[in-house]
Amino acid sequence: MATIGRVTVDHYENFPVASWLCPPHLRPAVAAIYAFARTADDLADEGDAPPEQRLADLKAYERDLRAIYAGGQPPSGRWPGVFAALARAIESHQLPRDPLLALLSAFEQDAGNPHYDTYGALLDYCSRSANPVGRLMLHLYAIDDAASLRQSDDICTALQLINFWQDLSVDQPRGRNYLPHEVLRTHELQAPLPAGIDARSLAPVVHDLCDRARHQMLAGAPLSRRVPGRAGWELRLVVQGGLAILRKIERMNYQTLQARPRLRTWDAPGLAWRALAMTA
Repeated sequence: MATIGRVTVDHYENFPVASWLCPPHLRPAVAAIYAFARTADDLADEGDAPPEQRLADLKAYERDLRAIYAGGQPPSGRWPGVFAALARAIESHQLPRDPLLALLSAFEQDAGNPHYDTYGALLDYCSRSANPVGRLMLHLYAIDDAASLRQSDDICTALQLINFWQDLSVDQPRGRNYLPHEVLRTHELQAPLPAGIDARSLAPVVHDLCDRARHQMLAGAPLSRRVPGRAGWELRLVVQGGLAILRKIERMNYQTLQARPRLRTWDAPGLAWRALAMTA
């Protein structure tokens, strides 16, 4: 089960795309899904285009997606590399359309840099921005039982949330606000978060949110023992990578508004050991 991850220096993320653990015959499809999602994400939040232009580009992107599923006419040609590879993956693996459309709905939401009043609203966003990727990966492995889908959603949502709390020092200056207002108010902080707040003042909120993400990750972790072969090993490493980031956040006293923790090369042996322990 491959996940979205690092492919360029500009787009650092925690986990690999189409890594060597992914079966070779699935790598083109995984890469095509990643390229589709990465390009749409860039349309939503890279560069300095105004929100209305971002939304217009995302709508054009959606029309191209619908065109390759309809088969009646070719896509526009604006993103030939993306949709040529995706069309091959759709034909080879009968990829469902709805998860891809769900991703686009999340990116459209991102284009407006919304605030999230409740934790439930943030989880709804994750259900469209993260969970479809896991479901597409399960589709490639012909896994579709309800328990597996639910646990995949838990893992993907947890990864998204961990990324949010890891990235506060990057997102907050850019106006990207994922801290739910109800959680800020629970900890007697102003919502939305005022500019210039001290990282130590926000630490109890980050602690609370990291605990929720850890609980969700552990709820999904048993899926890694049911996904077969090399894919199961990759999923164990994904789970352990997310948990490792949470441990790094804990060690810095939850002050990610000040600095961003990252996985490093020297973390690999520990991740491998913990992944091996998950098979017991």
